[in-house]
Amino acid sequence: MLHEDMDEPDFAYPLVPLRDVVIFPSMTTGILVGRQPSVNAVERSIETDKILLVVTQRDPAVDDPTSENLYRVGTLAKIGLFLRLPDGTIKIVLEGETRVLIQEYIEMDNFLAARVQPLETIDRNTRETEALSRRVESFFNDYVRMNHRVPNEVLISLQSIEDRSSLADTVAAHLIIRNEVKQELLETLDLEERLIMLSRILDEELQILKVEKDLDEKVSNQVQKSQREIFLHEKIKAIKRELGQSDEFDEYREMRRKIRKARMSKEAKKVVYRELERLRMMSPMAPEATVVRNYIDTLTSLPWYKRTKDNLDIEQVMKKLDADHYGLEKVKERVLEFLSVVKLTGNLKGPIICFVGPPGVGKTSLGRSIADAIGRKFVRVSLGGTRDEAEIRGHRRTYIGSIPGRIIQMLRKAGTRNPVFLLDEIDKLSSDFRGDPASALLEVLDPEQNKHFSDNYLEVDFDVSEVMFITTANVIYTIPPALKDRMEIIRLPGYLLHEKIAIAQRFLLPKQMKQHGFDPDKFKISTATLTEMIQRYTRESGVRNLEREIASICRKVAKKLAMSTKKDHVVRITKKNLSIYLGVPKFSESEIDEPQSTGMATGLAWTEAGGEILNIEVTLMPGKGELILTGQLGDVMQESAKIALSYARNKCMLLPLPNDFLSTIDIHVHVPEGAIPKDGPSAGVAISTALISALFDIPVRRDVAMTGEVTLRGKILPIGGINEKSVAALRAGVRKLLLPRGNEKNIKELPEEVRKNLKIVIVGSMDEVLVHVLTKKLDWGVERRRRVGGFFGEGVQKPAN
Repeated sequence: MLHEDMDEPDFAYPLVPLRDVVIFPSMTTGILVGRQPSVNAVERSIETDKILLVVTQRDPAVDDPTSENLYRVGTLAKIGLFLRLPDGTIKIVLEGETRVLIQEYIEMDNFLAARVQPLETIDRNTRETEALSRRVESFFNDYVRMNHRVPNEVLISLQSIEDRSSLADTVAAHLIIRNEVKQELLETLDLEERLIMLSRILDEELQILKVEKDLDEKVSNQVQKSQREIFLHEKIKAIKRELGQSDEFDEYREMRRKIRKARMSKEAKKVVYRELERLRMMSPMAPEATVVRNYIDTLTSLPWYKRTKDNLDIEQVMKKLDADHYGLEKVKERVLEFLSVVKLTGNLKGPIICFVGPPGVGKTSLGRSIADAIGRKFVRVSLGGTRDEAEIRGHRRTYIGSIPGRIIQMLRKAGTRNPVFLLDEIDKLSSDFRGDPASALLEVLDPEQNKHFSDNYLEVDFDVSEVMFITTANVIYTIPPALKDRMEIIRLPGYLLHEKIAIAQRFLLPKQMKQHGFDPDKFKISTATLTEMIQRYTRESGVRNLEREIASICRKVAKKLAMSTKKDHVVRITKKNLSIYLGVPKFSESEIDEPQSTGMATGLAWTEAGGEILNIEVTLMPGKGELILTGQLGDVMQESAKIALSYARNKCMLLPLPNDFLSTIDIHVHVPEGAIPKDGPSAGVAISTALISALFDIPVRRDVAMTGEVTLRGKILPIGGINEKSVAALRAGVRKLLLPRGNEKNIKELPEEVRKNLKIVIVGSMDEVLVHVLTKKLDWGVERRRRVGGFFGEGVQKPAN
């Protein structure tokens, strides 16, 4: 109800600013008034007609709001209840009456007042308005049922409201939304527009309430499940107590039994008992309990005292090794020496042996054979591509999902503390920001340190000194020097022809015939056929490709036997029908195609795949004195070619030739198979020989192979890979091998077959090399003049005789 004197120009209503509430018409609410100007305004209203103007502040944080901080639309409300509290504040109950527009704020003596103009709701009374009203009422019913902060009594009061404007104001008053939105609803006079806003707001709130309800249900289900599990655990414990059993659910007693049975070291026992007490004090459902339980289980499952008894019958071990592998006498001798010392002393720390050789020569299978021969368990870890140090030392228990390193994991798998442990491909270790695994292996592979090997996960020392570590590698130059120093290098140079034949007959053929499911009596292949297969279809240091070719034959033979109706059908593989099974031969009988050739020399190379033949080609052509190098030569090999050219030019200076002779020709040096990178200094002898041959037009014997580094003075320096290179030379059909004088000591280590079938000549300078490789003695005068006249024609002045 408005004051009867409100139309007078000087009439003003006492005003109370509101911080966090918007009062609508038809709304009843209680507020606390504590600010002194507001208390004075309420007292003035009580003294007159109990009509009070309430307006919401724009910024609730302002303590003394002015007209600029108040909205322009407010509500006239009637004071229904007035109560003064002991602290000086006033509690009043307001009943909203009318929307008003504030025309002017008036500063009274001790409170704020304002002159206002009533605002009427615009109701067009259309079907759309009625539909919107019903929609808002339906949405609000759902809103109250889903929002527990709104009392259900509101719905009862809503049913008695017939006026649509009052309905909209009542709904807006009970919505839990921001004051800015409520103020916008208060200022909206068009009822249809106000109902549309309410409909949109209610729809959004309902969607949010549905999401909150789903989340509450999920959380509630999880909590109920956890509570249920805890309840069931406690119930089981109570049942155990009633039955007279331990209240520790047998887990504690079982773990103590495992600890006693493990017979671990004093240090480890102290740590594991401490962790067991921690576990006993924890809740079974605590996340940390699983970590501690796994840690105790890991410690108790390690082979702290379990050992396998070594088979020290030397003759029996020798027979076992001979039965599993053909040849490899040096490796077998080293294993027998180790067992002999163990037999005499009764104790020996595990040696660290490194098998170095090309792929397919049996390095990995040899480790397994050694374990079987001496009666130890065998475990293998492939280190190829390992970059993380934690793979060796393990992760600390502070990390989620932490586990021991692969050393401890494999010992746990073996179940003994003295297995044969094969670290495969140790030359292919890598390192990055996660650490250097090669450095972590220094402790493992040092017999003086590995008695106290420390894994990050275990946090206690574990003795791995009784483990027989065997490592394998294709090359040793990629192994860090500190790690290589801890290992005993045993080289496997690759198999010769007779060794491959024996391996095929003893191992590969029986294995493939068994895998392909036919009787060995129905499949015959002669030694001559195997020789043809090895020479014409495979050229390798190992026997992997040979096994693949045998498997290819066996597949075709199996098909033929399966289709044959004859029970006594026998398939014979001969040199004549070998191409039917394997196709056209991939290689010629010998890698040396011609007996002699000018400008071509036979060099030797050493790669990860073993030894190989290098055919060095040199040709001369008119030009400007350039040196052309092709064949993907590395920096060191290019330098060898330049040194060889300097040596040849030095020799040419001894001849009566024009001074600008070499500046009128180009020299092209090529190493075939240009797609394969090549590097190293050991081809210097072969390049120098090919250059001298081309410059003096004297053919080189192709059945003579050579290797060595050349200096500018023609001195030959020693090189590496003698075993692999000599085997490759014999395999290629070479008859004479020239080695540097510095490698003379390595001849004794060459395979007997190589020393028997190759004539090995020791040379110290290029002059000695040329004597053995050129088809005729080098005449520094006649031969050179003949070459000049033949190559450059009559236009070049020939030197006098």
